[in-house]
Amino acid sequence: MEKSDEIMVVNQENLTNKIYLARGQKVMLDFELAEIYGYETKTFNQQVKNNIEKFDEDFRFQLTKEEWEILRSKFLTSKLEYGSGGRRYMPYAFTEQGIYMLMTVLKGERAIRQSKALIRTFKEMKDYIVENQGLIGQREFLQLSMQVTNNVVEMQGLRRDLINVEDKVAEVVDTLGNVVQKSDLSNFIFDFSKVQLKRGYLLLNGQPVEANIAYNDIYGLAKKSIYIVDNYIGIKTLVLLKEISPSVEIIIFSDNVGKGLHNVEYQDFCREYPTRKIKFQKTGTIFHDRYIVIDWNTENQRLYHCGGSSKDAGKRITTISEVVDQFVYKDLIAGLLNNPILNLR
Repeated sequence: MEKSDEIMVVNQENLTNKIYLARGQKVMLDFELAEIYGYETKTFNQQVKNNIEKFDEDFRFQLTKEEWEILRSKFLTSKLEYGSGGRRYMPYAFTEQGIYMLMTVLKGERAIRQSKALIRTFKEMKDYIVENQGLIGQREFLQLSMQVTNNVVEMQGLRRDLINVEDKVAEVVDTLGNVVQKSDLSNFIFDFSKVQLKRGYLLLNGQPVEANIAYNDIYGLAKKSIYIVDNYIGIKTLVLLKEISPSVEIIIFSDNVGKGLHNVEYQDFCREYPTRKIKFQKTGTIFHDRYIVIDWNTENQRLYHCGGSSKDAGKRITTISEVVDQFVYKDLIAGLLNNPILNLR
């Protein structure tokens, strides 16, 4: 089904020219993804159709005639002209999450190589933006942070789904007749959330974990409440909490020092996630370290000591460790709950 043995080199330069804006999202088109993976466009889309339950509307959608004409007028190239030639239907657009999902659909050595290259390139592009966030406004950075967190959650879900599949049912036959283990693919995905400790990672109970995933894992334990004790809060502090169930109470205890979190940023967050309510109270200047308290005064109670603020997650090497002996913190947390409200400036 793969049309040739030639492999398109995927790098930031040539990938950037294949990313377009449609419906407010950055997308890639089916015929150019087919070229990258070495498929005919029709065969590529048939592979996706055979696994359509994996591709929700926010992963893949079909362009309207008007949307396609806009793309052609803005990015008129020979490839775009070729991509539309002889087609009965408008092209399909894949969001970044949809491109990640392709790795569970397209099998074979080539597919895995190209998937790795695509993910690395997307990560390089986002790392550049994060490292140079001074080039964009705070609200734009908020939107970018939300999108990055969404992508991390999607990748985390893919990794867990694949790791949990038993080996005896994990074998699938690819289009060339080769046997591919889903465990091989899960190991590939796992590589993006461990490997060596580097930028974007932290140490969670002594193990290197991608920073966003580490916080997502901790916050995901909460059934009743999350208390965050941190005098240095910012946009990312909120973004990391956006997936938490509205039934979970969230209180951030902070004196909001430094550049801090501004009310306008919090209001933007509330408009984006109207069901996610967050309370703010002061720490009273007596706390230096950072803590995360999960389900305080319940059987599910957990307490974590954090070496850095969540707003800086992954920027520098830091450690989060679970506190085993929590007795000494009982009165401290009780005192925090009686502290006055923090008004964001």
